[in-house]
Amino acid sequence: MCEILLIIPARGNSKGIPRKNIRDLGGNPLVYYAINTGLNSRFDIDVYVSSDDSEILQISKTLGAKTHKRSEKLSGCEVTLDPVVYDAYLDIGSRTGKKYALVITLQPTSPILKSSTLDSAIQKMLDNDIDTMISAAKDAHLSWKKVDNKFVPNYTKRLNRQELDCVYRETGGFVITKSIFLTEQSRLGKNIDLFLLGDGEEIDIDDYVDWGICEYYLKKKKVVFVVKGNNRFGLGHIYNSLIIANDITNHHLVFLVEKDSRLGYEVIQSKNYEVYMQEDDNIVNDVLRLQPDVVINDRLNTSSDYMMALKDSGVRTVNFEDLGDGIEYADMVINAIYTSETFRENHYYGFSYYLLRDEFQLGRVVEKVSRKVSKVLIAFGGTDPNNLTLKVLNSIYSYCASNEIKIKVVLGLGYDNTEALSDFGLIDIYNNVSNISDFMSEADIIFSAMGRTVYEITSLGIPAILMAQNKRELSHTFGYSQNGFLNLGEGKSLECNVIREEFIKLSESYAIRSRMNKMMAQRDVRSGRSRVKKMIKAVIED
Repeated sequence: MCEILLIIPARGNSKGIPRKNIRDLGGNPLVYYAINTGLNSRFDIDVYVSSDDSEILQISKTLGAKTHKRSEKLSGCEVTLDPVVYDAYLDIGSRTGKKYALVITLQPTSPILKSSTLDSAIQKMLDNDIDTMISAAKDAHLSWKKVDNKFVPNYTKRLNRQELDCVYRETGGFVITKSIFLTEQSRLGKNIDLFLLGDGEEIDIDDYVDWGICEYYLKKKKVVFVVKGNNRFGLGHIYNSLIIANDITNHHLVFLVEKDSRLGYEVIQSKNYEVYMQEDDNIVNDVLRLQPDVVINDRLNTSSDYMMALKDSGVRTVNFEDLGDGIEYADMVINAIYTSETFRENHYYGFSYYLLRDEFQLGRVVEKVSRKVSKVLIAFGGTDPNNLTLKVLNSIYSYCASNEIKIKVVLGLGYDNTEALSDFGLIDIYNNVSNISDFMSEADIIFSAMGRTVYEITSLGIPAILMAQNKRELSHTFGYSQNGFLNLGEGKSLECNVIREEFIKLSESYAIRSRMNKMMAQRDVRSGRSRVKKMIKAVIED
């Protein structure tokens, strides 16, 4: 059995931040974090705090550590850690009679350091011929030094940071050494290795700026988005989740997409977010493996079993567009495209909670429609599974050609019927555009499905004809006449002559189009995003 001694040096008379070792950080005294790291190790470690200060020693005992009273001669600010650790090692060894094989110096000024990281460093020492392990971090930056009172570069060629030769700095977090190399002058053996830290674990508190950064890391939560997005269901859930993610800046964000959502996976990956595909048949197992603090579900209806499993694991949950049994167990439900006649606490419905993308938040509002229709936009989303694009073109193309009305067609990432559009020579086709709001603002009439696009259209005030992709979309309550839309119902069952007639009537009626524009202007959809941002923040940081 390998006996391991962990010594936490915690002097009372700290200068940079007075009394820092027992000052409150994130609800606990600073020294708590080092003690907790040692006590939660999977190894059987003796955790001691070495201090000259009786208050620090008393608090350390309360927190579960054993203590070593440091002598006055080893308590000055000029004293290095080597004699401090050596003195504690000799005293503790003589009192306990233990022969420690490894001695760890763990500084309280690295409060983000995890027990699992310390364990990995210990295991690496035990598995390899290493005398001393020192915590370190990569430090690849353009740096300078002073020679003969002049500044000179530490590099020969100016390169991007990722192309520079890496140097490594000690973090001050821990030094693990074999006891046979421990002396009053040194804690270093002959064969030294570095254990690299990151994600905040490398922070060593020297000043109040470092203190503030540590407070940020201690408050940081892991938020997992569980989403769906494919050719059948479209990419609305994916883009909705990306909007939310864009507004969460202080936490660790991870995406998990359902196994049938490869298209959604690729979209999220292109935005450089951490994203995983479902592997287990029961997706809750994939979710819990990611160890989330909060789960944001944007995957349509959730089941009671799924939501109860998250709740039983202590995970906070926010669900979007969910009408399933699982909503009873969610901490918050936001359904911008549905309404409900049943009141439930923390359930929010309607357009007041819609999340507009940046381009629509800042987009130009059409305050007055044109008397003559000269531009039509056809945009049925990311996949258009029923090829409503083609149906609309078959319905209105000849009329538009005869009346010099230009048609623009915007196709999504998942649209796979482009060849069928080649018969229409007088149209402009655009694929997977990143500025759809510009296309909408230029149009006099828009053809769209009944998903999230209806709110985007409303934010700009453009008259629109809606055709639902499926029966579920028909239950989206916003895209109807009371909010300024011409709704034709489920698109796949519509006859082309009906679409043509309704389009012509709308094109030739300035009064109707003007009324639609004014009704949209009365719907404040632009404030929903800031409202939801505050609500989600409250759930995450509760």
